[in-house]
Amino acid sequence: MKVLFVKTVVKKLKNLGIHAEIIAHIVYILNMLMLTHGDRSEDCHGMLEPIGLEIDSKKGYVIVFRCKKCGMIRKNKAAKDDDMNEIIKLSAKH
Repeated sequence: MKVLFVKTVVKKLKNLGIHAEIIAHIVYILNMLMLTHGDRSEDCHGMLEPIGLEIDSKKGYVIVFRCKKCGMIRKNKAAKDDDMNEIIKLSAKH
């Protein structure tokens, strides 16, 4: 039920034109508030926290995430509509 709620919120935010990076932060906060897990594809089901940024010659900006439960690192290409100010903040973390 909680996963369906989060999916519904994400879909509505996308329809409103909210930046993908902002949506990621909202999902992260929702997961923390609901005590659910962020990344269902991992065995540990831990929440992913954005921790840094990489620049790839083919993909462009790549956001680096770390699982708060097991420490696994995940990377996700930044979307064209992501807020550049938030991307710059991430670059300072790495």
